[in-house]
Amino acid sequence: MNMPIVEGLLKYNYKRAVRFHMPGHKGKSVYDLAKFIPEIDVTEVEGVDNLHGAKGIIDKSQKKASDIYKTKKTFYSVNGTTAGIYAAITASVKPGEEILIQRNCHKSIYNSLVIGRIKGHYIYPKYDDENNILTIIDPKEIDHILSKNKNIKAVVITYPTYFGICSDIKSISDIVHKHERILIVDEAHGSHLKFNTDLPVSAESAGADIIVQSTHKTLPAYTQSSMVHLNSDRVDEDRLAKMMSMYQSTSPSYILMASLDIAMDYMSEKGIEKLKSINLIIDRFIGNMSKIQGIDILKGNKDYELDKTKIVINAVKLGLTGRDLESILRDDYNIELEMSDLYHALAMVSVMNTKGDLDELYLALKDIDNSYSPEQFKVKKNIKYLYPKKEIEIYEAFNEDSQFVSLEDALGEVSADYIIPYPPGVPILAPGEVLTNDIIDYINEMIDADIEILGIKEGKISIIKR
Repeated sequence: MNMPIVEGLLKYNYKRAVRFHMPGHKGKSVYDLAKFIPEIDVTEVEGVDNLHGAKGIIDKSQKKASDIYKTKKTFYSVNGTTAGIYAAITASVKPGEEILIQRNCHKSIYNSLVIGRIKGHYIYPKYDDENNILTIIDPKEIDHILSKNKNIKAVVITYPTYFGICSDIKSISDIVHKHERILIVDEAHGSHLKFNTDLPVSAESAGADIIVQSTHKTLPAYTQSSMVHLNSDRVDEDRLAKMMSMYQSTSPSYILMASLDIAMDYMSEKGIEKLKSINLIIDRFIGNMSKIQGIDILKGNKDYELDKTKIVINAVKLGLTGRDLESILRDDYNIELEMSDLYHALAMVSVMNTKGDLDELYLALKDIDNSYSPEQFKVKKNIKYLYPKKEIEIYEAFNEDSQFVSLEDALGEVSADYIIPYPPGVPILAPGEVLTNDIIDYINEMIDADIEILGIKEGKISIIKR
């Protein structure tokens, strides 16, 4: 037999790695759902309802989720949070209208502007120079932008970020609603927040109008299982339902819907206490890590709140990049993290992790600290923001013919793709924006500093053909 995907997955599974990556089930079966696959993989036969017009068991499950999150209406998404983002934005903002989005948002939000032919404006997050990490969106800046531009219909905020950093979502919600606009929150990494009062407030409780969650990222649901919560009367429910149907498969997976059903039941019955317990274990882990000199755990500062289930690890004092640390943990200790960048490595913890998992991570990091001599890692280039000129709208640029040219030949041209350095993860350029000398120089400086840049291929960049 020749099954490369199956073989690759089984090879990873046989490693029995300690999983600090999504999905939130961590490879563990909840309520033994796995033993019923493929028996429950069905289509819309009698008695199992239809996601596109739910009136039976799916409707009942969605209402249960809505009751748990205390929202007006909850929709299941089997096409992930990407489909939910598309639906939320296009339900709230019509073609030709304007929206304010976080510059370091997920690509699906940018793509929504293309799909919906929506005019985008950007708000930039603050940057923590001490910890080399993007932080919050300033509510006052949102207030200023909305006061100046009366045409903006909605605001999209990422909360929490991939690294667990939380803006003041309650103040943002109050400001957006003061201006009578719609607040959409990409809460892909925050479906667990509702279940613990020691964590940052959930976007639902803060009053956001639409919240889109990747349930599979932080709760025990299967990959691609997501939810969209309608939380106010500011958005037309029928229009949102229509958009949800438009962006989802007409053959929705009952396995994914069942996993959402199970995740909600698990969190209601066991998850609250389990999350409380794992938070205490995380607190002890962070306390133990404070005694290790060469490795730091992000603790934030007075300006922003952190979701502690995202453990952000920094070993630059040992001369190790985040990518170095991720590789060492994988290769030498059989610990698999979620991701890494130049400075940080991220361990994602869920209710399915155990004290033993955190103990193994601590002992591995302690051993790494003892094995590497202190050697300050220095990046050649400081992070800065550039504010490019928009020549054409992103949806226009997306549909233009493009070609690859060298950076030197791109001066004055219009970008046809995103140029995104990690860190900080904020696009230097989005499609439709102009390449200037400053931008080209900055890209070259990023390349010289060995910073990963998405959108650059063999030193060339995609531009719109003239």
